[in-house]
Amino acid sequence: MSGLTRSPRLLKGAIVGIDLFNPVASVVIFQYNPDTVTRTIAPQASGDNADRGEALRLKGPPQETIKIDVEIDASDQLEEVKVTGTTISLYPALSSLEMLLYPKSALVMANEVLARLGIIEVIPPEAPLTLLIWGLKRVLPVRVAQLTITEEAFDPDLNPIRAKVSMDLRVLTYQDLGLVSVGGALHMTHQLTKEVMASISGYGISKAFVKETLSGVGTIE
Repeated sequence: MSGLTRSPRLLKGAIVGIDLFNPVASVVIFQYNPDTVTRTIAPQASGDNADRGEALRLKGPPQETIKIDVEIDASDQLEEVKVTGTTISLYPALSSLEMLLYPKSALVMANEVLARLGIIEVIPPEAPLTLLIWGLKRVLPVRVAQLTITEEAFDPDLNPIRAKVSMDLRVLTYQDLGLVSVGGALHMTHQLTKEVMASISGYGISKAFVKETLSGVGTIE
C-alpha cells in the first residue's frame, strides 16, 4: 500500500472572530462545507440624478452581501464519545457563532459600574473583526447581519444534536474599515485578486476571439 488516495484535499470554510483577549472563542470551522453560497453585489454609483458626465462614476467598492447555510451535526462527536459531544452537544459551536453578535460581558458590567459612579463617557462595545474564510482567494472581513438557527434534533436532555444555521453576512470594505487596517488590507487584497483573475479570463477570451475571427476571415472568398 502506497498510502496515496485519489480523494482531493478538502479545504474547509470557516468564520473567525479575531479577539485578542479570547482568541479561540469565536472560531467556527464548517463541519460540512455549504453546497451553495449566494452573493449579492450592488455598485455604489453616483445615482440616477447624477450630473452629466457623472453617471458612470463610482463612490467606492460595491456593497456585497453573502448568504450561507451551514449544517452542524453532533453525531460524529457522540460516536467518538467526546465529552463536549455527550454533555452539551452543539452548544459550543452555536455559541461561538452567536457571540459574534454579543458585546463582551466584562465590558457591559464595567460600563454599568462607570454609569453608577456618574461617569458619562462609557466604553462603546465593539464586535470582533470577523472573517469569512472561503478558500485561499476569499478571506473577507464581514459583519454578521443575521443568524437564523434551526435546531432539528435533540438528545434526552434537550441538547441540540443537529442544526442548520443560515448566515446573512455583509462584506466590510476598505472604505468601511480604512485601508491601513487589517480588515481593509484584506479586502484590498481580495479586490487585487479579482483584478488578476479578471485579466486572466479576459486574456483567454481575447485570444479565442482573435483566433476565431482570423479563421473566419480566411474562409471569405
